[in-house]
Amino acid sequence: MESQPFSSLALHPALLQALDSLEYTVMTPIQAQSLPPMLDGRDVIGQARTGSGKTAAYGLGLLSRIDPTQMTTQALVLCPTRELADQIAKEIRRLARCLPNVKLTVLGGGISKRPQVASLEHDPHIVVGMAGRVQELLADGNLKLDSLRVLVLDEADRMLDSDFEDASRAIVDQAPKTRQTLFFSATFPDSVRALSRRLQREPVEITVDNAVVTTQVEQTFYEVDPIRRMDALAHLLSTQRPESALVFVHTKNDAQDVETKLAKRGFSVLSLHGDIDQRDRDEVLVRFVNGSARVLVATDVAARGLDIQNLALVVSYELPNEPDQHVHRVGRTGRAGRSGIALHLFTSRERSRVAAIEAKLGLKAVLGKLPMSQLSPDRPVPPVFVTLCVDAGRRDKLRPGDLLGALTGDAGLAKEAVGKINTFDTRTYVAIDRRFAKSALERLKAGRIKGKNFRVRPID
Repeated sequence: MESQPFSSLALHPALLQALDSLEYTVMTPIQAQSLPPMLDGRDVIGQARTGSGKTAAYGLGLLSRIDPTQMTTQALVLCPTRELADQIAKEIRRLARCLPNVKLTVLGGGISKRPQVASLEHDPHIVVGMAGRVQELLADGNLKLDSLRVLVLDEADRMLDSDFEDASRAIVDQAPKTRQTLFFSATFPDSVRALSRRLQREPVEITVDNAVVTTQVEQTFYEVDPIRRMDALAHLLSTQRPESALVFVHTKNDAQDVETKLAKRGFSVLSLHGDIDQRDRDEVLVRFVNGSARVLVATDVAARGLDIQNLALVVSYELPNEPDQHVHRVGRTGRAGRSGIALHLFTSRERSRVAAIEAKLGLKAVLGKLPMSQLSPDRPVPPVFVTLCVDAGRRDKLRPGDLLGALTGDAGLAKEAVGKINTFDTRTYVAIDRRFAKSALERLKAGRIKGKNFRVRPID
C-alpha cells in the first residue's frame, strides 16, 4: 500500500500542526487503516506488532473526539503496566500539544493514591491508567465516567486475560453504552475476540504488520539439554556480545535464579518480575536503558509495556506456552524499521511449542546447533556507565539541565561523559562513564546542585 499523508484525513488543524512539528508526515499501515473508521466513530480491533504506531493511531482517534471546553472525563485508556501508561500519556500529550487546555492524568498502581485523587478534583479530559487503580478510584467516587466518549484497551489481550479481566469488565460496565470502544494489541487470541463481541459494537477488524516480525528480526532456535540451558545462554551472550539483551523467562523465581547465575559468571545483569516494588522497578529499567547493565531478565508480564530503543538481542530462555506470547517477545527487538536478533532455547519436550510458533507465524523455524562440548568461555560485555542517584526531582524543581550543569561545571566532567538523565518526582538518575564515576560522585557530594546540597549515591 502506498504511504498516505496525515493531511489526507479530516483531522483537526491543531492535530495536523502537532504532527507536522513532530515530523510525522506519512501514516504507518496500522494508522492508515484504523484512523478512518475511528474518525467515523466506529469501534475498532487493531492488531499490529510492537513499535508500529498503534498509540499514535488511537491517540489521534480519541483526541478527535474530545471537547476541551467541557471539563469532563471523555477518554479513558486502560493498559497493564505503569511504564506503558507513562509512555501512552507522553505520546498523547505530544499529539495534543497544539490543542488548548487539554488535561491528561495518569493513574498507575504501586504508588500513593493521594496525588492522583488530588489530580481528579478537576476532571481531566483524558485518563490513562491501570485497571486496578482506575477501578479503585471509580469505587471511591473520585473518577466519573458519565461523559466518557472513547474507551481504549491497549495490550487488549493482557487486559482481558485472567489477571485483569474482572477489573477491565467492571470498568467497561460503568462506561456509557454510547461510548466508542477501541482494542489494540500485537496479538488477539480467540478468547479476546469472543469478549470483543460482548464489549464492542460491530467492530472493524484490522490486522497489519504480522509478516514484519519475520523479515526484520533474525530468529534462530536451539535445542539444548535441560541441565545445560544456563551454559547455552551464557554462550549466546558471550558470542553475540550485545550492547543490550532481554532474556525472557516464565516465572519470578526463574528471573531471580537466572539473574543470580549470570551475575556469578560476571555478566552485568538485572531482573524484572512481579515481586519488585515500583521504586526498584524504576531503578532496574533506568539502569538497563541507560547502559549501566547489559542484560535484563524478565517475565512476560513484567516486560509488557517496556519501551527500549535499539534493543540488540532478545533471548527466550524457555519457549512460551502460547505462540502469541512469542510474538510479543520477538517484537521487543527490530523496532521502528530496525533489524534485530531473537534466539530461542528449547528442549526435546518443547518441540511442539516450536511447531505452534511455526504455524502462528507461517514460517519454518531456523534451527541452529550449539557446540555443547566446546561452548565459548564466559565473555561478558562490561557496561559503559554507572548510575548515580540524586535524592531530588521534579518536586524540588531539579531539572536535567541543572544536574548536567553541575557535572560539567563544578564537577569538571566533559559533556560526553554524561549519559541519560531520568527525572522522577523525588529523585533523579544520571548515567556517568564508569571511568569518571568515582570522581563525579565525590565532586557532587562536595559541591552543590542548583545552589543546594542533595544526597548523591551510586546505584549498584
